[in-house]
Amino acid sequence: PDWTHGGGPIKYHKRSSVMARFLSLLNTNRYLSGQSALTGHIGKVLVANRGEIACRIMRTAEILGIKTVAVYSDADRYSLHVETADESQHIGSAAADKSYLCIDHLIDAAKRSKAEAIHPGYGFLSERYEFAEACDREGIIFIGPPASAIRSMGDKIEAKQLMSSAGVPIVLGYHDNDQSDGRLKDEAQKIGPPLMIKAALGGGGRGMRIVNSMGEFENQLDSARSEAKSTFGNDHVLLEKYIKEPRHVEVQIFADSLGNAVYLYERDCSVQRRHQKIIEEAPAPGVDDAVRRELGQAAVRAAKAVGYVGAGTVEFIMDVDKNFYFMEMNTRLQVEHPVTEMITKTDLVEWQFKVAAGHPLPLSQDEIQLEGHSFEARVYAEDPDRDFQPAAGKLYYLSAPDGFARVDTGVRQGDEISIYYDPMIAKVVVWGDDRSSALYHLTDALNKYHVVGVPTNIDFLSKLARHPSFFAGNVHTDFIQQHHQTLFPPLAALPDNVMAQAALVFLLYHQEAEQERGVTQDDPTSPFNNSDLWRVSLPHSGVIAFSTGDETAVEAVVKRKSDGSYSVDFPGGDRSVNIGGYITEYDDPAIVLSGYIDNHSFNCKAVLSDDTVSLFTESGSYRVHLSVPSFIQEIRGMQSSRGFQLIASENGKMVKLHVGDGETVQHNQPLLMVETMKLQVEVLSPYDGVIEKVRFAPGQEYHKGALLIKFKNLPTQPPIPGRVLEVHVSEEQQVSSGEVLMIVECSKEKYDILAPHDGVVREISCAAGENFSIDSSLITVDKLR
Repeated sequence: PDWTHGGGPIKYHKRSSVMARFLSLLNTNRYLSGQSALTGHIGKVLVANRGEIACRIMRTAEILGIKTVAVYSDADRYSLHVETADESQHIGSAAADKSYLCIDHLIDAAKRSKAEAIHPGYGFLSERYEFAEACDREGIIFIGPPASAIRSMGDKIEAKQLMSSAGVPIVLGYHDNDQSDGRLKDEAQKIGPPLMIKAALGGGGRGMRIVNSMGEFENQLDSARSEAKSTFGNDHVLLEKYIKEPRHVEVQIFADSLGNAVYLYERDCSVQRRHQKIIEEAPAPGVDDAVRRELGQAAVRAAKAVGYVGAGTVEFIMDVDKNFYFMEMNTRLQVEHPVTEMITKTDLVEWQFKVAAGHPLPLSQDEIQLEGHSFEARVYAEDPDRDFQPAAGKLYYLSAPDGFARVDTGVRQGDEISIYYDPMIAKVVVWGDDRSSALYHLTDALNKYHVVGVPTNIDFLSKLARHPSFFAGNVHTDFIQQHHQTLFPPLAALPDNVMAQAALVFLLYHQEAEQERGVTQDDPTSPFNNSDLWRVSLPHSGVIAFSTGDETAVEAVVKRKSDGSYSVDFPGGDRSVNIGGYITEYDDPAIVLSGYIDNHSFNCKAVLSDDTVSLFTESGSYRVHLSVPSFIQEIRGMQSSRGFQLIASENGKMVKLHVGDGETVQHNQPLLMVETMKLQVEVLSPYDGVIEKVRFAPGQEYHKGALLIKFKNLPTQPPIPGRVLEVHVSEEQQVSSGEVLMIVECSKEKYDILAPHDGVVREISCAAGENFSIDSSLITVDKLR
């Protein structure tokens, strides 16, 4: 089947060997003859999920002849998974606890649609035993393990005890039910730092904290409990010895109701940010056949210990000597299941349907063969340069890779990444004969994945996949921290050729717009309907300012030459670039360019949005802000005016306040905790100061750009320009911490400049009535010795 129609969730291209590999196994339908015996048991399934996993499940159901029912919240009314399904049911408002987490709403939707089965996907209610029990009570097939297995494995304390009894290795820790502060602290001291606090229920990195010293134990415990309570509705935790440079290796298992259980080899999910996976691969690098067999057999023992049925994943932590210890069992299909499908030529969703319908496992252990290597990279709407902070917004432009890539997604161009749910855009999956070839396909696919509208982690994933240590297979859960300097190099100035390409894009876009506008004018040939810098009585040149938004703008003179090309002259007079080109293809709203820079040819794709050019080149992607002189000061003012206020960078909800109006705070002191994209984040003070106003109370939601906290004062080096109104002290005068030294005016508002500590005024750099620029030092106070 061709799955490109309608922007389908798995993009299939005839040139893609990896997709041909995947789809051939779906079409073969090797284990059921004719119209599929499944239709006698499961004729219609309700998918109790959203996004890419809902779409993924529906595609296999379609091939098996099973009708599908989508469920949707107010925020998902027009989502891709709703369009993909045969029918749909509304289940509530946008917040997950009012829709996708409401068991009663989902059961009612299944009854209304006459669905015989419910597939929970992953996340949401997939590991809630209450949901499985509710399905059983209503006579609805739950496509997952028995409620008893979910309960046992969902409680990590009980799970550790069961695994120990089954002979599965476990790590040193505390897994009992006494959750008093005193008992937990005593047990933590017995284990000794470094140790890990983990939510007893749930997973996905939520409610997980690392304790490096006992002095920080209580704060980390409070933080872990708070996030666990918010995410899973239960604040119980367990404690474990933290293994340095550990690897996260997990085994895919499958069991049927007839007592058969198999493993489908292991996956390595070690490279993580915030304890959440971003690149997964199968098989795990550096694991030999003997260890692989031990891992698989231990995972099967774990499954049989709880009477498991269906798809599950047993997660292990592995040290440098290849010793492994049970971490937890995920009683559901994993996000990263595609890499297992690629190396075993299986469709795990197909297996789920068959096992749920009472069929035996399609393959025995001896029949499951491992072939080649596979990677999966999770593309998120997030900003890696801001500690991977999740983002929300409209996907203004979206272009997925073709060739050697399978792309599982639940969004299309024009869709919104919502604040209410996980910000995943897609999963990019590749396969190769060996690890190096698969890695080549991954880097190629990431370079061809283009998104405009929200920040993404695509460039970061590309850097990670090309890192020498990653290429060598030296992966562990601290990989990003260990290689932070190379993965997050200092911000570099925009290359001249990139600025020149951005200028060309800017001019070509506006030429197109002017030509279209000219068609509707009385004289479309008039030079005033021309944006190529030509004007009567004016020179053939103009000034454009370039920046990435995080650096000082670079102004360049762009001149149109007689042959239609341009020269771009940069400051200093010794740097000039000649550039020319034309549009070869339109991929609305993107354009594809072909051109030359100083006689060297280039091809690139570009999107212009609000005077920002998003460039996608062979060397990487760039976001270049362009402005003309009349707007430069305004743009700088808009950027700098936020330096003395805490502005919400994304939509979110206030969770906790640590300070109130009028309080004095110090640099890096925690001010508040917010929740955005299901992640709780502590917000620290940017400098010493006094809080004038806290604008939101706990529980209140806010939008991107909202003012969260306003300071009464500015630091002694203000982040914005202004004017000194009053000076209250003199040089050599002794001052106290918090004393008002000056009053300044910025953006028509008055602010105090306070003494950052007890000390003596050494120098006053700006007198009353004088103006100052960004980051000017107004006054210097030496500390008292």
